[in-house]
Amino acid sequence: MRLKKGFILRDVCGEQVICAEELGSVNFGKMLVANETTAALWRYAVKQGDFTVESLVAALCEEYDADKAVALKDVTALLEKWRNYDMIED
Repeated sequence: MRLKKGFILRDVCGEQVICAEELGSVNFGKMLVANETTAALWRYAVKQGDFTVESLVAALCEEYDADKAVALKDVTALLEKWRNYDMIED
């Protein structure tokens, strides 16, 4: 899967926010405030280009020394949220 073009991680007033890049396509009801882990996963997905659940779990576990089962649950839930916000494509 890939992140859809037009979405970007930005710093907005000290908060990390994933939003549409062009003002014309911003849906303020679908902006996503990103905590540290979500922002890190977004950066991993950008860096990887084509990514999988497993590749993001591996990156998360390597960076944060996270438990693989917990990371898998968290990444799966986050990707479902991104899918619901139409931020990723298969």
